[in-house]
Amino acid sequence: MRGARTLLSLALVTSPALIGQTLSAHEYSERCANYYAREYGISPELVRAVIQVESGWQPGIVSPKGALGLMQLMPGTAQQFGVSRPFWIHENVRGGVAYLARLNSLFHGDLRLVMAAYAVGEQPIRARGLAYSSPEVYSYVQRVAGQYRAELRRKVRR
Repeated sequence: MRGARTLLSLALVTSPALIGQTLSAHEYSERCANYYAREYGISPELVRAVIQVESGWQPGIVSPKGALGLMQLMPGTAQQFGVSRPFWIHENVRGGVAYLARLNSLFHGDLRLVMAAYAVGEQPIRARGLAYSSPEVYSYVQRVAGQYRAELRRKVRR
């Protein structure tokens, strides 16, 4: 039932003035990001920052490590969060935001740990926390933080 309710809810976020108009993939992706961020209690700006860093808003991208779609979900993570079609924008974003919400809860809102765990998985970060040392993870967390700040500034300018 949640799937049908979700599709209906996504349809409702489209203004009646836009009926009959076609949304670009990027516009649809942003609407999904905003919708699922609200549904899961995650900052929409953080979700947009993750998508920008992970995929540059390219829904069909596959990483060299096998991560899929906008939020670059690994197949096991996608399966864990009920994403059976990881290239479908709404499924990928829902699964990615649900995963962010889980990590946010697990790491009590510490975005450094949340983003580190999003990058390498929760087990290494649960085991070592901020003592986990990897130049790639540090760089990733910094890129997401920078993009998040940019998204917050963009929100203020609107």
